[in-house]
Amino acid sequence: MEESNARADDPPRLRATALYVNVFIVAICGLVYELLAGTLGSYLLGDSVTQFSLVIGLYLSAMGVGAWLSRRIERDLARAPVLFLAFGTVVHFQVVLLAFVVSIGVLVGLELPLLMRLLEGQLELKDLVSRVLTFDYLGALAAAVMFPLVLVPKLGLVRSSLVAGTANAAVALWGTWLLAERLGTRAAGIRVRAIAVMAIMLVGVALADRFTTWAEDEMYADPVVFADNTPYQRIVVTRGRSGFQLFLNGNLQFASADEYRYHESLVHPAMVAADAPPRSVLILGGGDGLALREVLAHPSIERVQLVDLDPAMTSLSRSFPPLAALNRHAFDDHRVTVTNDDALVWLDEHGESLWDVVIVDFPDPNNFALGKLYTKLFYRRVLARLAPGGAVAVQATSPLFARKSYWCIVETMRAAGFAVQPYHVTVPSFGVWGYALAKRAAFEPPRHAPAVALRYLNDAALSSMFSMPGDMTPVPVEINQLDNQALVRYYEREWRRWE
Repeated sequence: MEESNARADDPPRLRATALYVNVFIVAICGLVYELLAGTLGSYLLGDSVTQFSLVIGLYLSAMGVGAWLSRRIERDLARAPVLFLAFGTVVHFQVVLLAFVVSIGVLVGLELPLLMRLLEGQLELKDLVSRVLTFDYLGALAAAVMFPLVLVPKLGLVRSSLVAGTANAAVALWGTWLLAERLGTRAAGIRVRAIAVMAIMLVGVALADRFTTWAEDEMYADPVVFADNTPYQRIVVTRGRSGFQLFLNGNLQFASADEYRYHESLVHPAMVAADAPPRSVLILGGGDGLALREVLAHPSIERVQLVDLDPAMTSLSRSFPPLAALNRHAFDDHRVTVTNDDALVWLDEHGESLWDVVIVDFPDPNNFALGKLYTKLFYRRVLARLAPGGAVAVQATSPLFARKSYWCIVETMRAAGFAVQPYHVTVPSFGVWGYALAKRAAFEPPRHAPAVALRYLNDAALSSMFSMPGDMTPVPVEINQLDNQALVRYYEREWRRWE
C-alpha cells in the first residue's frame, strides 16, 4: 500500500523537480539579458556605471511590477509556458534598451509567483519558497560566471542573446509536457510556436557573424576587414581608399593615413626632454605597437617594457599583416618585453625598475575602467617608477573639443607631483589633439626634434606644439581621484556635444 502511494506521488515530484530546473534556466537567461543590456549600453553610450545602474534598477523594479500583476491571474495558471515563450522572444527588442529591460523584468517577476501557485499544495509553503528561490539564485550565479568568461568572449553579444532566447523557447516547449493536463488542446499550438521560435533563434545563431558584419558595415564608413570580441573590448578594423582604421568599442584609435602625426608627437618630445639619451622606456597601453615603433627609432634604446591589458590587441599587432607592417614588426625586436596586465596593478607590483621615459597611450577616459588610469593615484605610481631626469608623455584627449577633460588630466598630473608642459598637434582623423609632457622638476619645453627618421616632426613643429591658443587655455577643473572620477563626467558631457 505504501509502495503504491509512493508511486502515485512520483509524477508530481518529478514534475516539481522539472519546474525547478525551468526556474534555474530562466534565471540564467534573465540575468544574461540584463547583463547584455548593460554591456550594450556601455559599449554604445559609454559611462558604464550609469548604464548598469539604470539597467539593474529598472530590472529589479520591473520584477516587482510583474510580481504585483501576477495576483490578477486567477485562472489558467498553466499559461506560464506562454510567458516563457514570450520571455524568449523579447531578445529582439535590444535596440530599445530600457523598454527591453522593463519587459524582461516584468516577465521574470510574473514567473516566480505563478510557478509557486502551480506547485501549491505539493509542498509546505516554507519548502516551496526556499526551493524556488534557491534555484532562481543559483541560476543568477551561473549566469554571472558564464557571461564574462564564456558567453561574451566565445560567442559575442549577438550570438549570446540568441542562445539565451533558444534556451527560453526550449523551456516553453518542455513546459507544455509538464503542464499537459492543465493545457489540454492548447498545448499543440504552444508547441508549434515554441518550435518556430527555436528555429528562428538557431538560424540567427548560424547567421550571427553575417548580421554583425552587416551592422558594423552600416556603422562604419569603410568595409570591416577584421572584427573580434575579447573579454575587454570589441576590436574592429576597417579599410578604405586612404588605408585602414582601428576602432575599439566603436571609437577610432588611429587611421593609418595620418597616425604618424599622433605617434611622433606623443613619443619624441619625451625622448628629447629626458636629461640623457634614454636607454629604458616603459609604454603603458599602446597595444597597436605604433608608439613602440617610434621609441625603437632611437639608437640609445636598450630595453622597452610594454604593458597592455588585452592580449588579443597585442596579438593582432603581430599577426594582422597591415598593422604589423605599419608598426614595422616592432614586437619582434629582441629589446621588447610585452606584458598583458592592468597598468595600475602592474605599476604597483613591479617597483624594482626605474625608467628613463614613460609613454602613456590609453584610450580616452569614456568609462570608469579607463578613468582610473588618469587618476592622481595612477600618476603617483608613474612618478615613483620614473628615473631621475626622466620624462613622461601622456595622451590627454582634445584641448579644443574637450577642454575641461584635457586640463583635468594636466592638473591631476600636477597634483601627483609632476611639473607639466601641455602641448597639442593637429591630426586630420581626430582634429586638434592634446598631450602632457612631464618631469619631476620644472623644465623648458624641448625645441629640437631628434635626429631619427620622421615624417611630421621638425624643430619648427616641435616649438609650435607648446603654444596654446586662447580657446585651449586652462579652465578651472577638479582633480581626478579614484573615488570621484571627475574626468569621466567631464569627458561624457563635452564629447556628447559633438555627437
